[in-house]
Amino acid sequence: MKYTPALQSATLLKRYKRFLADLKLNNGAEFTAHCANTGKMTGCAEPGFTAFYSTSDNAKRKYPHSLELTKNNLGQLICVNTAVANKVVEEAINYKVINELTGYEQLQSEVKYGSENSRIDFLLTTPNKPSCYVEVKSVTLISQDDPHSGQGYFPDAQTLRGQKHLRELIEVVELGHRAVLLFAVLHEGINIVNAAAHIDEKYAALLQQAIDGGVEVIAYKALICANEVVLHKKIAFVA
Repeated sequence: MKYTPALQSATLLKRYKRFLADLKLNNGAEFTAHCANTGKMTGCAEPGFTAFYSTSDNAKRKYPHSLELTKNNLGQLICVNTAVANKVVEEAINYKVINELTGYEQLQSEVKYGSENSRIDFLLTTPNKPSCYVEVKSVTLISQDDPHSGQGYFPDAQTLRGQKHLRELIEVVELGHRAVLLFAVLHEGINIVNAAAHIDEKYAALLQQAIDGGVEVIAYKALICANEVVLHKKIAFVA
């Protein structure tokens, strides 16, 4: 996924009210940008980090600028716009980057499914083959004890919604379909993904139940720069 035009840089002053971030330009000018991320963004939005933002030409927007990337004190780029995860995964599926998701003729997004009234991120289908339900999760939480370790975690906060998605995926397998939980790693420093049992013990237990029930779990890491974000390689997931 290319950023057109390329993102502009600033200094992150603070992120607050979940959806807002104050940025400062080199000339001293300050402004507020929209932040499309409902998570805690632990280690991803500290004051003083370099921030990269896009600008919309939609005159109706209250905040024309959007926070897209940050760079931490280790120089690692992080994509903090969670909407990007689905975009890069769809692109990767179409370009056959994700080997586990090749061989399907049709891709649909946001399809209703399940007994808990969810929407699957992607439904892959082809004649005479079980349908494949793909749930995408963005991973940006790196170990705060040792940020050099490459250890990433999901989730970064307790997630009832994530738990619901796991139950739905288990149900999909029970109905004879294929279910895939795809962790899209949008942090340059992360090289392995684990369930964050220390943050959401119930999610971790349910994830193991899902794996035992036949849900496939894979993780792909993104290559990130100020011009582009693309999934480019598989990394290890350890439950």
